[in-house]
Amino acid sequence: MSDFEWKAGWMRQHPLKSIGVILFLIGRYLFAAIFVYGFWHKLVKGWLWSDLMEGFFTLRLSELEPGSLQALYLEYFAIPMAMPIAWIVTLGELIIAAGLILGIAVRANAAFALFLFLNFTAGAYFNWSMPPLMLYSILMIVLPSGHWLGLERSLLRKHPDSLWFK
Repeated sequence: MSDFEWKAGWMRQHPLKSIGVILFLIGRYLFAAIFVYGFWHKLVKGWLWSDLMEGFFTLRLSELEPGSLQALYLEYFAIPMAMPIAWIVTLGELIIAAGLILGIAVRANAAFALFLFLNFTAGAYFNWSMPPLMLYSILMIVLPSGHWLGLERSLLRKHPDSLWFK
C-alpha cells in the first residue's frame, strides 16, 4: 500500500486501496486527537507541577489486591516516579499527536503510543478502549501512513538512510 498516490487516476484504478488508505488516515487523525485531548487535559489540570498523578496512583493502588502485578508496578515504580512519569506522559502525548498530525516519524510515534498504553495497563488503568488503541498503534507501526499523507515521504527522499522516515 505504500505506492498510494493522491491522484484521481490512481484512485479510480485502485478504489479499494484508496478507500482503505483514506479510512486509515481518518483513524490516524482521530488517534492523534485522543493524544491532543490527553495533553491538553493534563496541562490545564496542572499535572506537570502538582502531585495529581501520585494521588491517582495511590488511589488506584488502594483498590488493587496487594501483591498483584499492577499493585507492585504502582508501589515500586509508578508512585516513586510519579512526577517524571507525569512529564513523560504529558509531553509524550504532545509529541505523539504532533508527529501523527504532521506525518513525521509516524511509526516511532505509534511505538511510543503503544509503550504508553502498555504502561497504563501495567498500572491497572485498563479500559475497553485499550485493545483497539493498541491494535491501531501496531497497524501504524506496520503501515507507511506517513508516506500517504504527511512529511515523511519528502523527508525520506532527503534522508534515505534515516530510520525515522521509513
